[in-house]
Amino acid sequence: MSRLDSFIRRMTAQRDILDLACAEVAKMEGPVVELGLGNGRTFHHLRERLPGRRIVAFDRALAAHASSIPEAENLVLGEIRETASRFIGIDAALVHADIGTGYDDRDAVTSTWLPDLIARLLRVGGIAVSGTPLDHPLLQPLPPPPSVPADRYFVCRRV
Repeated sequence: MSRLDSFIRRMTAQRDILDLACAEVAKMEGPVVELGLGNGRTFHHLRERLPGRRIVAFDRALAAHASSIPEAENLVLGEIRETASRFIGIDAALVHADIGTGYDDRDAVTSTWLPDLIARLLRVGGIAVSGTPLDHPLLQPLPPPPSVPADRYFVCRRV
């Protein structure tokens, strides 16, 4: 599969899972946490799907399109592992993490800390969506929508 086709599959899976998650998250209290703002496409999508909801976005540096930058008080720059740790207990309704690199060795390191961070950011019943697996005793895997192949994108509920 070409890298372009792989990217399209990943983005389609991301959108389909986020749309499903947003429908559920709309019924619960709590902010949304976006780990990895990037160019802001997902932030923009979440803002449209959850109007009026606080979305706190994290990234190493600001690289988002001007139309996809959160308000200053909801943009946290620096190493995500460190900066997001300061928000543990925020009781997020949704945490989305798109910080995978596509390099197995680098993503393996991220997998050592990301699931625990997400579990500690989420409220009980909250939803986690990630491009990398989230293996943690407090994160119960949920089935993706039929349009998403298994192991393409991951969705869990905080128990």
